[in-house]
Amino acid sequence: MTTTMPDTASFQDLVNAGGNRDAARAAASALRGGDHEARLQVAALALYGACVAPELLPSIYDGFCEGWYGKGPSTEAILGHSSGGVVPNHLWAEIWAIVLDPHAGDNPATITARTAALTGLLPLSFHDRVAAMSHAYPGVDAASQQGMPPKFQLDDLAACPRDSLGGLLYGLVIDKGFDLEVLDRDGIGLEQLPAPLPYLNVRILQCHDIWHFMGGYETTSLHEVAISGFQMGQFGHQYSSMFLGVVIAQVAFIAPPEAVPFLLDTIFSAYIHGRETPALLPIEWESLWMLPLNKIRETLGVRAYDSPYPANIIEDLQAAS
Repeated sequence: MTTTMPDTASFQDLVNAGGNRDAARAAASALRGGDHEARLQVAALALYGACVAPELLPSIYDGFCEGWYGKGPSTEAILGHSSGGVVPNHLWAEIWAIVLDPHAGDNPATITARTAALTGLLPLSFHDRVAAMSHAYPGVDAASQQGMPPKFQLDDLAACPRDSLGGLLYGLVIDKGFDLEVLDRDGIGLEQLPAPLPYLNVRILQCHDIWHFMGGYETTSLHEVAISGFQMGQFGHQYSSMFLGVVIAQVAFIAPPEAVPFLLDTIFSAYIHGRETPALLPIEWESLWMLPLNKIRETLGVRAYDSPYPANIIEDLQAAS
């Protein structure tokens, strides 16, 4: 099956037209049923929530899941009321630079930084709305009252057993060259954001690899996409919603048709996992460094992600091509 590249101007109009839970449910259901053109509506709604209406993000993704699976998360709905708007014109060039770049996802760290930078191009009034909506997510208020978290210390992790949470995080840093914090907290303009966004962005990025361990997400290309769905389900993470909006748009525009259900199934299942997992943000992870992962999961009531596809499937396909 071959498709013609969709028209970007028409797609921009589709994004700016907006939508709600019902529209998301209908689009996902149509796409699941074989209507490949519905991928554009799904992508448009994902970008609409990420760039225009943060208050509607949980409703939109709940609707996606209802249309895709016939049911949404088994938790109480997270509701918000949007004041609407459109994507700022200056943002489109930056969005298309990523969406139409077939190599944008080759380096997970690079695409994370590029999509996070998109949020900095949104007006301050939008960030005010993101901040206001963040209070609707479980655990956010309790977590943000703890104050700005100190940086993790490598020496503390080095003292932990290798099979403990701290030891596993130490292994990522030492053995695989990961950073203790995904992005430089001092270089991403957090001081300009309204509370509680400075805390949330620092703590979420700082704990990103902890979410990997706790949620059972591997450090592969597919699971980096999945964990963004998990994070958005947990606390409506703005970087994650922007990342997923761009990824879904890229799937809609340049991915082969058979890749569309594969990636959406991953995103939606991980989003449900995030919504149904107890709030992880308020946990004082530094006090749990010495404990084994299974003990922490048992104590907190966290189950590992049931991935619908092998975690390393993208790497395997790339190696075989």
